[in-house]
Amino acid sequence: MLRDQDNAGRPTTRQRRRAGVFGLVILVFAAGALTIALVQGSSRPAARSGGAAPRAAHPANPAHPANPANPAHPAHPAHPAPPVALSPAALAAAAANRSQAAAWVAGQVSHSVVVSCDPVMCAALAAHGFPAGDLLALSASATDPMGSGVVVATTTVRDQFGSRLADIYAPVVLASFGSGPARVDVRVEAPNGSQPYLVAQRADLLARQAAGQQLLGNSGVHVPAAWRQDIATGRVDSRLLLTLAALAHEQRKVYVEGFGAAGPGAAAAVPLRAMRIAGLPTGDDPGSRSYLNAVLKFLRSQQAPYRASVSVVTPPGQTLVQIEFAAPSPLGLLGARSPS
Repeated sequence: MLRDQDNAGRPTTRQRRRAGVFGLVILVFAAGALTIALVQGSSRPAARSGGAAPRAAHPANPAHPANPANPAHPAHPAHPAPPVALSPAALAAAAANRSQAAAWVAGQVSHSVVVSCDPVMCAALAAHGFPAGDLLALSASATDPMGSGVVVATTTVRDQFGSRLADIYAPVVLASFGSGPARVDVRVEAPNGSQPYLVAQRADLLARQAAGQQLLGNSGVHVPAAWRQDIATGRVDSRLLLTLAALAHEQRKVYVEGFGAAGPGAAAAVPLRAMRIAGLPTGDDPGSRSYLNAVLKFLRSQQAPYRASVSVVTPPGQTLVQIEFAAPSPLGLLGARSPS
């Protein structure tokens, strides 16, 4: 377990740090690493595709039955949307949007998540460094994008699946690039369909709100007024809330500088996945350096799904630790039921 390097400011009362859900967090962090044992209902890992080969028709899925008597889940679209004819200017815009989306996915989406895309978009993603083995190319005959965790919706994909893309398979936008027919949306795929996913997402929001309110009462967590509302209203990713609670327990103080990492055009319910905390909260002295080293050691010892990208940034007069988790944010880490 990491030890506090400066006990002078240690609070005399610590009961609030052990109350409710964060009491469970402390037990998990006490071993020096977060663990998925805390979570009984985390999102199901997506099955790997084995490469960016065109995909055949998806096998029977009880969540999306190919049942003619069930019009909400048809085996094939009865009336596929007619292809959208793009002007030369729109084609150029689509190419630019595709490149921006590929760069964002490569940098923000977990490389352990399978991403489905049309063949051109898959090529762009691979060119930007996303692992080819985690790309699922959607052939023209693919009946759904199931088996992936994220869907990159270009004009081609929207034409192929029509309204079913948002209504059934991938209801939430993580990021959007451009506008009109040329835009590219990055969407979360719902393993059991849109409605169960949206219900679970709402439950997760309520759990984040409750945990956030509790965290704001922790005397070891210092949050500027400008950012307290984001915690109180559930805008902050569960992984960040749990990390803050654990750092406050281990170091007995943590100073939040701000949150971020919302994708452009993201849906309002998509949580913030990044934060910056002060690395030298008591001044630039040897004790503070020990604090920084202890924080970094702790953060870098974590395991999935709590292992973040961690870096030190030094704006003028400051030393900050940036903590950023990959998209998409898992549901159920605070006890809310997962849709998987």
